[in-house]
Amino acid sequence: MNKSMKMWMTAAILLCGACLAGCGNKNTNEQLSATKGMENAQVEAQATENQVPEPVAWENAINDYMVNVIGKNYAEAEYCIPCSFIVSTDDGNKDDILVWGDFWVFNYNLSGDTLKTVSGGDHPGLMHLKKVGNGYEISNFEVVEDGAGNLESAERIFGDKFDSFQEVNGLVEKREDMRLRLVSDYVKKHGLSATMLQDYGWPAVALPL
Repeated sequence: MNKSMKMWMTAAILLCGACLAGCGNKNTNEQLSATKGMENAQVEAQATENQVPEPVAWENAINDYMVNVIGKNYAEAEYCIPCSFIVSTDDGNKDDILVWGDFWVFNYNLSGDTLKTVSGGDHPGLMHLKKVGNGYEISNFEVVEDGAGNLESAERIFGDKFDSFQEVNGLVEKREDMRLRLVSDYVKKHGLSATMLQDYGWPAVALPL
């Protein structure tokens, strides 16, 4: 398929190193200079190691927005977990980075070993991100309308990416698989006791290990 859902993956971070070579006839100043160069290289390597790749920083900003802005519009629960499916991105303008996607958010309560869905929903559209300090924030969110204006607004917002959006939006089984994986990651990260997830009116399903 020439049109498929793009999954963000953490970029590999290359570490720089420095070797202090030689011996013998170096004078003290030369040795100090070489040592200082090695220390500077180590600092630079540490800074590179700690730097968050831009796509990950974008995703962090989107997740934060989904939890703290969108998620708060739904019935409150103990845990709010976003689930974003990215259709396309455009970082040609660093002051207005564009991320088209199908953005979901779910609120859960923990009952025993089961996260039970309380509320949530789908918010497809276009996120506009801007650089703030070492990260990003959402400056605008163009949301696909509900009801009668749904199709027209989706075509306008996604433009030549509309077919890709429809494909992503229609992959129900893959979306649920990804949702389970994201919830499982959240459970592990926050040390929750949940091993199952249950939507209202549906049987509980096991979270992937």
